[in-house]
Amino acid sequence: MPDPSTAEAAPPRYIEALNRALTDAMEADGAVTLMGVDIGAGGGAYGVTRGLYERFGAGRVLDTPIAEAGVLGAAVGAAMAGLRPVAEIMYVDFITVCLDPIVNQAAKLRYMTGGGVRVPIVFRTQSGAGRSGGAQHSQSLEGLLAHIPGLDVYCPADGRDAYDLTRAAIDADHPVCLIENRRLYGKRHPGWERDPLPPGKARVVRDGDDVTVVTWGRMVHETLDAVAAMEGGASVEVIDLRTLVPLDVETVRASVARTGRCLVVHEAVEQFGPGGEIVAQIAEHALFDLDGPVRRYGALASPVPYSPGLEAAMLPGSDGIAAAITAVLEH
Repeated sequence: MPDPSTAEAAPPRYIEALNRALTDAMEADGAVTLMGVDIGAGGGAYGVTRGLYERFGAGRVLDTPIAEAGVLGAAVGAAMAGLRPVAEIMYVDFITVCLDPIVNQAAKLRYMTGGGVRVPIVFRTQSGAGRSGGAQHSQSLEGLLAHIPGLDVYCPADGRDAYDLTRAAIDADHPVCLIENRRLYGKRHPGWERDPLPPGKARVVRDGDDVTVVTWGRMVHETLDAVAAMEGGASVEVIDLRTLVPLDVETVRASVARTGRCLVVHEAVEQFGPGGEIVAQIAEHALFDLDGPVRRYGALASPVPYSPGLEAAMLPGSDGIAAAITAVLEH
């Protein structure tokens, strides 16, 4: 994988890193093809594919009808036929109308053909709330996808990982769900020059000794804001998982063995959320290292409200994360 580091005065925005990753992948391999609604001349709903239609043409940047199940079915067929499609689902909420090509086809075809068929496909989508998108445009469904054997799930939290994980997803010979957070698109994050990490390797973004906070995506930044605002001098270690599948249990276990306490934070609904699996892994692999119960902190079990005030109350944020960390430390 090429190193995209440059001598730019400022690191690229998250959205620019995604665009650069798609550009570099398409230049490196003529089999990489983009498919999705409005991704062509319009540049995508959020501008991720801006300029790619003009650069690579309509044969490789395919504007599709608003028919997600058909688009993904075609993408699965294209992958079986030798292409490397990157199929965009505009909102992660919309995967619910096209689960069959993801869950029953892409995730299982290699197994069902005894390895005779490869499905090198990327399902690109974005998730998250906080912009009054309403209940059908604001969910965090990464846990749903992580539950399906045969699918990898990547959740980049900053520009560097947006680039690296996109390139890794496209290079993979199996299906990958790349879940971006649209509230990160315009952000610039430090660390663009750091060495890339492969999928399945978590990153310790803040060292600490008193408690481990495990998180991913936008909640990495909410957690760092929470820790920065906390009083009392608690030493908090923050781990960005980066990918849910594969899951880096070892980095989490080693951290918990040192700190003795752990909190898992995610934007997804807490009830039956991905944090439950991570807590179970910690209980199985690090139970006797714990000085107190492992806790979760996620969104309330509610459809995401349209009202900005209600939406903010439903979602985890830096104030709530700080309170949850304090509760873990005091238990």
